[in-house]
Amino acid sequence: MESGFGVQRRAGGGSPAVGASQRRRKMPPRAADYKLQVIIIGSRGVGKTSLMERFTDDTFCEACKSTVGVDFKIKTVELRGKKIRLQIWDTAGQERFNSITSAYYRSAKGIVLVYDITKQETFEDLPKWMKMIDKYASEDAELLLVGNKLDCESDRAISRQQAERFASRISGMRFCEASAKDNFNVDEIFLKLVDDILSKMPLEVPSKELSNSVLSLQPEPEIPPELPPPRMRCC
Repeated sequence: MESGFGVQRRAGGGSPAVGASQRRRKMPPRAADYKLQVIIIGSRGVGKTSLMERFTDDTFCEACKSTVGVDFKIKTVELRGKKIRLQIWDTAGQERFNSITSAYYRSAKGIVLVYDITKQETFEDLPKWMKMIDKYASEDAELLLVGNKLDCESDRAISRQQAERFASRISGMRFCEASAKDNFNVDEIFLKLVDDILSKMPLEVPSKELSNSVLSLQPEPEIPPELPPPRMRCC
């Protein structure tokens, strides 16, 4: 019988030479144990897209265009011995898109609420975003407040203490400051959020029950007292 791959046989009619027919097939990648949706919300210009792209692609755009409606990226991470497929939704900050973006709250397991530490108005908008969360999101969704643009410390308008007080009034909300530009605390934001989500889920979930909708810190160096205080690590 002729070989479909044209493998030549050894003299004497022995076994086929090592070739394509004998190559070990590559194992398909392991399927995700969990599929989770995370949404990023906040006012326009706070750096939601930059945080998402820094986490998923390790890139930063100095002049990102405003998101129109929603955008998303997918990243697979491993935590607690589980493979997690994250679908991260970046939502527009303008009010005219609220009717579109509200639909993405319902299936979100985690919500990242972002403000700009250099812009007072983005912090003052937080109660408005909390109303959206209360109205549309699941009560079980994990919440994380993020003060972005820590690289602009000299222009800070919102103290860390102000944000901590705000987060403390929201049941279960964590708080963290970050810089998408400097890639500071960005991975920690999402990985800690995902870890919190996993901590509330059963260890074993049948695949049919998985959601189909589309989370070793280095110590800060000591610095002279006349310099600004060290950045706080996430959560």
